[in-house]
Amino acid sequence: MGRDEWPEKGELVICAVKELKSFGAFVSVVEYGGKEGLIHISEVASGWVKHLRDYVREEQKVVCKVLFVDARRGHIDLSLKAVNEGQKREKIKEWKNEKKAKKWLSLALTNPPLEISSEELAEIEQKLFDTYGSLYDAFEDVVKVGKGALISRGIEEEHADAIHLVAVTNVKLPSVQIVGYVELTCPLYDGVERIKKALLNVEDEAKERMEGEESTKVECFYIGAPRYKIRVIASNYKEAESVLSDAADTAIEALKKNGGQGAFYRNLP
Repeated sequence: MGRDEWPEKGELVICAVKELKSFGAFVSVVEYGGKEGLIHISEVASGWVKHLRDYVREEQKVVCKVLFVDARRGHIDLSLKAVNEGQKREKIKEWKNEKKAKKWLSLALTNPPLEISSEELAEIEQKLFDTYGSLYDAFEDVVKVGKGALISRGIEEEHADAIHLVAVTNVKLPSVQIVGYVELTCPLYDGVERIKKALLNVEDEAKERMEGEESTKVECFYIGAPRYKIRVIASNYKEAESVLSDAADTAIEALKKNGGQGAFYRNLP
């Protein structure tokens, strides 16, 4: 998304190389409306640079660190060598996600049956950007929370419905997977069936509790009496550990009510 403001010192930005000179490379800062910047030859790479073309070329997209901004003169100094590979990969991923989110927003709102104007689209885009700092983050939040996340921020319901539909179709939330184990025993004649029922209840109760949280799942597996595995998929480790603990407690308490007993192990003893 192009922005009217200026980048901050230390910020990582995506730049398109426009022209190579003997003293450095002129670039346009893609995320800030194509504002012009300069990568001085001393900031292209560590050590002596004999030929700029050995490192950059016209129209190439590069990730740079902002060294200095003079908004009055319209000047930005940038460094290519100050960005490590990890930072480069993360910034490019963020930029690509933002481009995708911009397309998704247009797909949701400028096609039938809505077909809003470009001015209305720009207004909604800006509102989401101002709220979340990123269009992609807005789409992720819609998948996690639902269309209410948008409505509460002043987006009309029909627009929120359209955005939510495109979001759940296209956004794959990051997830983690963990497992834990329970030992469950029941002395009653139908003890095995009661254990199975307790584990099915764990899955059902988890679904009810996490209704709308599509990124969180709980599954139970038999691995050999009296041991059973509980697998949790969630958006982060903290949530996953909490859900796993609740699931194990639910199964154990259900067995205790039937004269059985149980124990939870994060890892098998």
